[in-house]
Order: sequence, then structure tokens, then C-alpha cells
Amino acid sequence: MSIATFNPELDLMLERVVDVPREKIWQAWTTPEKLMPWFCPLPWKTVKCEIDLRLGGRFYTVMQSPEGQTFPNQGCYLEIIPNEKLVWTNALEPGFRPSKPPEASPGHECAEFLMTATILLEPLANGTKYTAYVQHNNVAHRLQHENMGFEAGWGACLDQLVAMIKNQS
Repeated sequence: MSIATFNPELDLMLERVVDVPREKIWQAWTTPEKLMPWFCPLPWKTVKCEIDLRLGGRFYTVMQSPEGQTFPNQGCYLEIIPNEKLVWTNALEPGFRPSKPPEASPGHECAEFLMTATILLEPLANGTKYTAYVQHNNVAHRLQHENMGFEAGWGACLDQLVAMIKNQS
């Protein structure tokens, strides 16, 4: 399984081995009611999710802050390999239409930059190698995402995802 060439100036990556099957992780990434409980680091919540799991399909979430503010996020699926690879971007809207510039759609600081995210799931004897890879179009946006707490935030979400899977077993 491959991802685009990692560029440390523009990209961020979280890799971890988790002790749950990749099929269950895939379901948690591709089923709205399974994505909503873990997709934001607590105490934030995901209060809405729409998934049209096909190339060009819509990936839409609404995150809610502890203060009750809501932040919509929309993306477009670029690559889908069941149980292996999921790629989406907020640089395109559904149907591969160019998205509005970030300044035209203010909201949470994540909406202020364009990115492409890849989730890779590799089977291991006792679990899954989970890789989250996020590409940015410039150094400032990568730094902004890193300073927002990319590693801690995406790591907390992964912990929540794993806990949810284990609680359902």
C-alpha cells in the first residue's frame, strides 16, 4: 500500500499499531453513526455526518465546540479501497467541483486551509497498522495544522475510535 511521497515541509503523519481489526476501523470511518462518536477529540462532538462513499462522493461533518458553536466541514472522496485506503480532500466539493477559498467559508481553524487526508490500514497478526497522512499546499498551513495539535488531536480521535470498537465487541 502506498501514499504520495512524504514531504516533511508540507505533510503531517500519524502512525500507530492498534489491536483492533482493520475491517472495524474501516466501518468506523465509512458509516456515519459509527464515525460520529469518535471523530472529534472530546469534549468536542461530531453532531452531523453524511458519507457518500464513492469517488467524488461527499464527506461532510459538523463539529460542535464545548461552547455549542458548530463548524461544518465538507470534502470529496478521491480514492476508496475497502478496508485498506481512504483518501479525501477539502480542496474539492462533491463531484470534484473546486471548493470555495477558505476565506469565503469561515469557521473552525481547520476550514482555513486546504488539505488532502489519507487513511491507510495494514493488517498485522494482532491488529492493524494505522497511518493517517495529511498533505498541505504550503508550509504555513502545515505549521498551522501542527500547532493546532494535529498529533495529539488525531491521536486522541484514534484512541476514541479503538475504545469504541472494543466496547462494541
